[in-house]
Amino acid sequence: MIKLKSIIIGTLLTVLLATSHCGRNSGNRNSLQIKGSDTMVNLGQAWAEEFMKKNPGISIAVTGGGSGTGISALINNACDICEVSREMRDSEIKMAQKKGIEPFKIDVALDGLAVVVNPANTISRLTMEQLSDIFTGKVRNWKEVGGHDAAIVILSREVNSGTHVYFKEHVLRKGNASGTEEFASSALMMPSSQAIADEVSQNKDALGYYGMGYITAKQKALKIARNSSSPYVDPSIANVISKSYPVSRPLIMYTKGEPRDAVRQFIDFILSEDGQKIVKRLDFVPVK
Repeated sequence: MIKLKSIIIGTLLTVLLATSHCGRNSGNRNSLQIKGSDTMVNLGQAWAEEFMKKNPGISIAVTGGGSGTGISALINNACDICEVSREMRDSEIKMAQKKGIEPFKIDVALDGLAVVVNPANTISRLTMEQLSDIFTGKVRNWKEVGGHDAAIVILSREVNSGTHVYFKEHVLRKGNASGTEEFASSALMMPSSQAIADEVSQNKDALGYYGMGYITAKQKALKIARNSSSPYVDPSIANVISKSYPVSRPLIMYTKGEPRDAVRQFIDFILSEDGQKIVKRLDFVPVK
């Protein structure tokens, strides 16, 4: 009798664990975990708050930590959705597939990366070539690009950030897939976009970058030109949509397979007219 009870209990535990695991993979739950990009965390929270008002039976928790953190969480089945400011690498997709997870990509917004200085800085525009030279350490003093005589304080997001990766690939390496340029050893790696914004607001020699949704009156966004013969362009919604601003990118969500149930409801809301109004309200660019 004892042996029979043990078998029955063991069988029930196996069924419960299997059911729980299946629910986590399918998104068939009323509690969703979203992790990833610090650029997108405020946007994700705004979407979640509005969605939960409309759907009180579903709770959503949104946390940052960087795109790499979100991707790792998705691969390890620790979230339902990851927010990223770069595409997953082939190696990351293969890691997920080995664990039975097929990443499903959804573009949910667009963003222009603003390059910012303190409002007291006289510099108001730079070319992509100048940006590459500054962030790789070839140019070290503001006077070399027409500014005041002071060392440039380079601020960057940390290496786990999708914004860091995008800026390195598209600005430092100028879109060259085989490029090897790296950030100058003097660059200060900051834990968040807000940390860069705060430092720039109080340091007249600082130069940093972040999603244009973080721009305030305490920082000055520079106009950027593709080269010395191209027009200098502001990071604005219109210029990101027209692709005239050189440092623009999609903001992405990945789900575990094609979204279903509560995950699908949330994605549908994000891509709806109301969801895209939130994108514009937070100074990002709607995809629709």
